[in-house]
Amino acid sequence: MSIRNLFKLTFTTIVLMLAGCSGGVLDPKGQVGMDEKNLIILCTILMLIVVIPVIVLTLYFAWKYRASRDFEIYTPKWAHSTKIEALVWSVPVLIIVALGVITWRSTIALDPYAPLEGQGEHLTVEVVSLDWKWLFIYPEQGIATVNELVFPANKPIAFKITSENAMNSFFIPQLGSQIYSMAGMETKLHLIANEPGTFKGISSNYSGAGFSGMKFNAIATPTEADFEAWVERVKQEDTALTSGTYKELAEPTENHPVTYYGDVSDGLFHEILMKYMKDHGSMDFYSKPDNAATGMKKAMPDMHKGHHEEVNE
Repeated sequence: MSIRNLFKLTFTTIVLMLAGCSGGVLDPKGQVGMDEKNLIILCTILMLIVVIPVIVLTLYFAWKYRASRDFEIYTPKWAHSTKIEALVWSVPVLIIVALGVITWRSTIALDPYAPLEGQGEHLTVEVVSLDWKWLFIYPEQGIATVNELVFPANKPIAFKITSENAMNSFFIPQLGSQIYSMAGMETKLHLIANEPGTFKGISSNYSGAGFSGMKFNAIATPTEADFEAWVERVKQEDTALTSGTYKELAEPTENHPVTYYGDVSDGLFHEILMKYMKDHGSMDFYSKPDNAATGMKKAMPDMHKGHHEEVNE
């Protein structure tokens, strides 16, 4: 294959690969996603400072010292160059230091648990990963949905995330960070959409047979009034999400349709969160947020005690 054809093939491959990035992390629609994209590009450029010269010099040396070439100068005993050693060590070290500083600063700036600064009041959404669907509870609005997440554009969303059973990963690629959902634990994530639109949401952690259909639409409405109108439409649904209907919903299903609940039992998310805390009260006790927090505090010393007893044995 000629060098010209090789370049054509390489260019075509790169174009096709970039075309597949549409709608993903490299096409962000939210501030968090934009910051993460800039971080990816910056780190890639810094690493290419080493990668590109290595590739170029490898090809150059292969051409320069080819077997068919006659050399005027032959130095078989050459083994060391202080200048080359200084160059090949100093540049990577400086890049690693720069990447370390960038990583440290971005880890703080993009902390998923930290509320987005300067964005006003946030919308709280409680997320539960089920087999194989997503449940979204709006505690302030008193509604819930399955496999559809709706929120106003330019309004920060505070997600509280847990799982009914298997660990999953909550991810809206165009809006930003992914975060794991785990049974008996609450993780947090803060995102915002800077423009209206419909964005794909997925689970990025394999969780069984129905994993491929565990997707949802994240819809950013143009205005808050549009969001409120959607809330009112959902409230017209005559289905309520209670402990009983939740147990039915938690049964494994594949490619579950979008479902709306016009009413939600108070404290249901805390009930789901605390259901695996055995021997520390009933489900009704943990359905109240204040009691759930108190129960967790009481449970922690007993769990540590049990752990120490197992270790001592």
